[in-house]
Amino acid sequence: MTDKVSLRKLDLADMPAAAAVHRASFNERLPTLAGLHTPEEDVGFWRAVVFKDCQIWGAEEGGRLVGVIAFLEDWIDQLYVLPEAQGRGIGSRLLDIAKSTYPVLSLWTFKRNEPSRRFYEKHGFFAVDESDGAGNEEKEPDVLYKWEARLHRM
Repeated sequence: MTDKVSLRKLDLADMPAAAAVHRASFNERLPTLAGLHTPEEDVGFWRAVVFKDCQIWGAEEGGRLVGVIAFLEDWIDQLYVLPEAQGRGIGSRLLDIAKSTYPVLSLWTFKRNEPSRRFYEKHGFFAVDESDGAGNEEKEPDVLYKWEARLHRM
């Protein structure tokens, strides 16, 4: 259950923990891409790029960051939950923050990351485009997803 998990907006001092959640989740899902960046590079990216451009929210449990979402208008830039904390609704709660903030959201996820794709599809996202990966750093084929609040109103 997620009753012991609290959500809060993160600040610059939280970026090393956010980067660590990102790396742990990324490496678990895509082990062939592990080591693409050093932990220092990850923290630098979260501080200089993600924090500057996005609203960042975190999920904490027992004083430890277990999930993170970074988003801006119409776009989810990052969403990661520690592997051991997945499947407990934490990602859904983080996603709901972005959904309650913007009526349209898009994001890219890697084509072979089936658990991620199932998660987004379960939450009302639909595929609108695919790429061969030539345009991303990892050179991994990916899928562009979109969500629109107007399609999910009762």
